[in-house]
Amino acid sequence: MSSNQNISFQAGQAKGQTQEKASIMMDKASNAAQSAKESLQETGQQIKEKAHGASESVKNATGLNK
Repeated sequence: MSSNQNISFQAGQAKGQTQEKASIMMDKASNAAQSAKESLQETGQQIKEKAHGASESVKNATGLNK
């Protein structure tokens, strides 16, 4: 293998490794974003349920729920 071929081969390997690392990092970022989204949705649902419960409590206390 000539020197130019070796350099080209090494450059190709480095490019492939860089692309693979970038792909892994993008997957991790995507997973983190999905996890955050799910967590926020769950938190939002819990808040909604608590607000509904509080609303029902006020209605019951004031007699508006009859």
